[in-house]
Amino acid sequence: MTDEPAPGARWRALALICLGVVGVLTTWFSATAVGPDLIAAWALSPAQSGWLTNAVQIGFVLGAVGSSLVNLPDIVRMHRLITASALLAAASNAWLLTGPSPGVAVLARIVTGVALAGVYPPALKLMATWFLRGRGLALGCLIGALTLGSSMPHLFRAVAGGLAWQQVVTAASVAALLSAAIFAFAVREGPHGFGRATFDPGQSLRVLTSRPLMLANIGYFGHMWELYAMWAWLLAFATAAQAGGLAPFPFGSPSMLVFIVVASGVAGSIAGGLLSDRIGRCLTTAGMMVLSGAAALAIGFAFAGPPWLLAAVALIWGITVIGDSAQFSAAVTELAEPRFVGTAVALQLGLGFALTVLAVWLMPHIAGLLGGWQWAFLVLVPGPAVGTWAMLALRRHPEAARLANGRR
Repeated sequence: MTDEPAPGARWRALALICLGVVGVLTTWFSATAVGPDLIAAWALSPAQSGWLTNAVQIGFVLGAVGSSLVNLPDIVRMHRLITASALLAAASNAWLLTGPSPGVAVLARIVTGVALAGVYPPALKLMATWFLRGRGLALGCLIGALTLGSSMPHLFRAVAGGLAWQQVVTAASVAALLSAAIFAFAVREGPHGFGRATFDPGQSLRVLTSRPLMLANIGYFGHMWELYAMWAWLLAFATAAQAGGLAPFPFGSPSMLVFIVVASGVAGSIAGGLLSDRIGRCLTTAGMMVLSGAAALAIGFAFAGPPWLLAAVALIWGITVIGDSAQFSAAVTELAEPRFVGTAVALQLGLGFALTVLAVWLMPHIAGLLGGWQWAFLVLVPGPAVGTWAMLALRRHPEAARLANGRR
């Protein structure tokens, strides 16, 4: 086994990878954050506006599942794949600046999602090559970077209310370009490589037949049913609450509330990593999902205020809804065949994000059926409930001893 790299080298790699991920992930919700402006500028219907968000999810699914079927994350050098994908994300995000038709705009967002599938799963694998000890914390930091990047367009919008939507989109594309430069010139694979694979489409099917991997994936799927629907529609929920007569939130505008809630997931991801390395992957993920599911249940009761209560529940939800995310991928890196870790992670993410397409699409329809947003998030509660069951079942499996150096 290769010795651990010098602490300074691996933490420097961690910082650079996280910085790169923050930049490129700003493209994920760049259209969502300026949704009201696009509705006005392009005369979009609510359904068309929703597809600007869901198109990224669809693109990510296509990219992640497609790359896993050809083992792309295990064949192409990771920093090269991420660099090319970051450049594509910057270009496809900037495509919105041309004022395309709604259909072309949705296509541009699909391409952005495909590009992000070439960044996020390989970045998880790249990070794992630098860490054997402390892998849960390292991957937690990376998911924190994803969280921060995803929240940044809301910050752009909140701190500069008069900022034109084109400037928000431009800022996201520039950030993605800077990230491409980081991955091209400053980041390389660590000493704990997984080995180079050859093309083997059947490996994707074998990943799905392993019971420990399947339980970890079911846990992840439950988590994903909740996560992106919450991120995508919390702004609509908060805006509806304030329009219903609720006094201003402690953080100011609904956009600032959403930024703080989503960005609070950085702390949750780091805490989840620390806990996972100490008490185990299964216990940490199950605990986080119990708390996030409880928040999804409770936030409807806080809809009418007081504002500090709604903000507090939302903040707890923001911390716990993402705090376990990295640990499902960490579990896959420890349970999967080493040569096909990239394929296993990409397939996990692809199938998980396929669920988010349904959840994101479903939420406004549920809100419409219920006559408003107050109780719409109840539909997300079954996700963390099923995920909790799966991770506790995995904890009882003999192969769970491979997790976090024996910490289940």
